[in-house]
Amino acid sequence: MSHITDVFGADVFTDDVMRERLPKRIYKALSSTIAAGAGLDPSIADVVANAMKDWAVEKGATHYCHWFHPMTGATAEKHDSFLSPTGNGNVLIEFSGDKLIQGEPDASSFPSGGLRATFEARGYTAWDCTSPVFIKRDGGNTTLFIPCAFISYTGDVLDKKTPLLRSMEVLSNQAIRVMRLFGNTTATKVTATLGPEQEYFLVDRTLFEKRLDLQMTGRTLFGAPSPRGQELDDHYFGSLNNKVASFMADLNTALWRLGVTATTQHNEVAPAQYEIAPVFGTINVAADQNQLVMEMLEKTAEDHGMAVLLHEKPFAGLNGSGKHLNWSLGSDDGINLLNPGKTPHENAQFLVFMCAVVRAVDKYAKLLRASVANTGNDHRLGANEAPPAIISIFLGDQLSDILEQLKGGDGATSSKQGGEMTLGATSLPPLARDSGDRNRTSPFAFTGNRFEFRMCGSAISVSGPAFVMNTIAADVLKEIADELEGADDVEATAQTILKRIATDHNRIVFNGNGYSEEWVEEAAKRGLPNMRSTVEALEAVLDASTVEVFERHGVLTKAELHARYETLLEQYSHCLNIEAQTALQIASRQILPAVAKYAAKISSAEGALFDGMKAELATKGAALQEAITALQAAANAAAAAGCARKVAEAYRDVVFPAMQAVRAAADSLEGIVDKEFWPLPTYADLLFTK
Repeated sequence: MSHITDVFGADVFTDDVMRERLPKRIYKALSSTIAAGAGLDPSIADVVANAMKDWAVEKGATHYCHWFHPMTGATAEKHDSFLSPTGNGNVLIEFSGDKLIQGEPDASSFPSGGLRATFEARGYTAWDCTSPVFIKRDGGNTTLFIPCAFISYTGDVLDKKTPLLRSMEVLSNQAIRVMRLFGNTTATKVTATLGPEQEYFLVDRTLFEKRLDLQMTGRTLFGAPSPRGQELDDHYFGSLNNKVASFMADLNTALWRLGVTATTQHNEVAPAQYEIAPVFGTINVAADQNQLVMEMLEKTAEDHGMAVLLHEKPFAGLNGSGKHLNWSLGSDDGINLLNPGKTPHENAQFLVFMCAVVRAVDKYAKLLRASVANTGNDHRLGANEAPPAIISIFLGDQLSDILEQLKGGDGATSSKQGGEMTLGATSLPPLARDSGDRNRTSPFAFTGNRFEFRMCGSAISVSGPAFVMNTIAADVLKEIADELEGADDVEATAQTILKRIATDHNRIVFNGNGYSEEWVEEAAKRGLPNMRSTVEALEAVLDASTVEVFERHGVLTKAELHARYETLLEQYSHCLNIEAQTALQIASRQILPAVAKYAAKISSAEGALFDGMKAELATKGAALQEAITALQAAANAAAAAGCARKVAEAYRDVVFPAMQAVRAAADSLEGIVDKEFWPLPTYADLLFTK
C-alpha cells in the first residue's frame, strides 16, 4: 500500500484539486460557498462541471451520478454517462453546469408519506457543493458521485440531507448571535461536527448464505445460545486474527481513498463484533461519509469471503451494535464552543452553550428518542448493552458540581480538578486524571469537549438524529440570544438564565447506572419519558412542540413531519412483516422437514432412551407447528388492521410475540436434533468460524 498521505483523498475532488484545475476567480467563488455558506453562483457551474468531468475521465469514469439520501435511510444513485451525440454519428464527452446542479430522478418510487401520489413522478436532486464530489468503482463501473439533496416537484423535502443542511444554517446563525453577546467579533460561522463510531459483526459468507434470515432481515430469527458467548470478556480489544486484520486493512484503504478519516479499529464486546470510527468532521459530510462506511464495509467483507451485519441485534443474548454520535460545535475562528477549558466555572460562554444543550435535551427528549427509533433499536435499547430508552444527560463530576453551583444563583466559583495518578512503578509515567469519569450507560454523555449521543443504532442514517440535535440546540440558543439582546446587563442576565436552566432541567442530569431498575423508577419520579417501542416513540414527531420548533426555524413543515411519521411507521411494519414471513419460511420449509427426517431416522430404534427422544420430538414438533399457524394468522390480521398506526401496533403487540413463540419452539428443537440434520448454521458456527 502507498503511504497514507498519498492514498488519502485520491478519489475525491478535494480543495487541492479544485485549486489546481479551476480558474482563480471560479475557485474563490466556490470556496466561499463551501467555507462560508455564501450562495452558489450558477454562472460558475459550467466551468466547475467541466473540470470535474476532466478529472473523473482521467480516472476512468464514464458516468456521473446524483447521489442522495431518500427517507428509506439508505442511499440512492441515478447514473448517466458523459456521452453526448454530435448528430453525425459521433459523440462528445460533455458535462454541463446544469447537469451538475440539478438532476431529475423519479420521486414516486421513494417513500413520501403521502406527499406524492404514485402518478406524480417528478422530483429533483440539487448539488450539495459543501460535501466533496468523489469517484467510486463498482465492479467494472467507474463513476463520478455528486452528493445531492432530494425534493419533490412541489418543493417538499423527500430526503434526509435537506433538513440537515437547513439545521446547520439555523444552528450557526443562533450560535453566532450568542457569541456576539460575549464579545466575539471575528467568528462568522459555527459548524456542527460529528464523529460516528460504527459497530458491526463479521461472519463467514458461506454460512451467511445458508441463513435466509440473515440475508432477508440482517439478524438471526432462530438460534439456540452458543456454549460460549461473551461471558469471558476476552473479545473486547482482543488481538485481531489475520483474516479480519486483512479485511480492515483493505477497508481502510478504500475509505482513505474516499477521504474518510478512518482511524479507530478494534474488536468489540461480542464475538465476531468490531468497530470503526473516523475523526470528526462537518456534520453533513460526516453523514455522507458514514453511508460510505456502511457500503464499503459490505463490499470489502464480500471480497474477503465474509458478510457484514449492520443490524442493531444480529444475535439474541449478545451485545447489539450501535453508532455513537460525537457531536460538537466549532466556530470558523477556531473556538470549540463545548470545550470547558481548565476552569469551566470561569468560562461563561461555555456554560451558556452547555446549559443550552441541557435544556434542549430535556425539552425535546421525546423527539430525540424518536430520531433513533426503528425495529432494530427496539431490541437493543435498555438491554444492558446500550443506553436505556430513557433520555438523560451525563455531565460528570466537574460539570455536575458547576450546575449545582449555578442553581444557587451567585454563579459558579470553582471547578473540580482530576489531579494526577502515580502508578507505583518508576518505569511508568504519572498520568493526568480527567476531571470526570465516563458513563457508558448514558444516552447523552459529555465526554470532554463534545456530547456523545449513544442511542443511535448501527444501521441507521445519522442525518435524522443529527438534524434533530442541531435544531433543538438552535432553538434554545435563540431563546437565550433573544433574552440577552434585550437585557441592560448581559452578564447578570446570563447568570439568571444559567440559574434557571440549572434549576428547571436538573432532572435530566444523571451520572449513575442507567442499566439499573432503580434508575427506571427514579426516572419515572422525575417525569422523564420511557418509550420502549418505536411505535410509541414516533408519536413525538406529531407533537405540537415538534411541529413548532421545526416550522419556527424553517427546517421541516408540518406536512413534511407528518410524511416522515407515516414513512417511519410503514417501515416499522414492513420490517416486522419481512421478519415474520422469513420466519415462517424457515420454520415451515427447513426446520420442520429437518425434524421430520430426524424423527424418521430414529423411529425404528428401540429402547427407553429412544422412546423418550421420540416423544420429545413429537411434542416439540407439534408445538412448533402450532406456533407457525398462530404466526401466520397474526401476520394476516396485522396487515388488515387499518391505518398505519393500528397496523404497526398489531405487528408490535401480536406479530412480534408470535415470532418469538416460533423461535422458542424451534430453538428448543435445535438442542435435541442431530447436527447432521439441523438445516441452519448455529450460533457457534457463525460467531467462531474464522
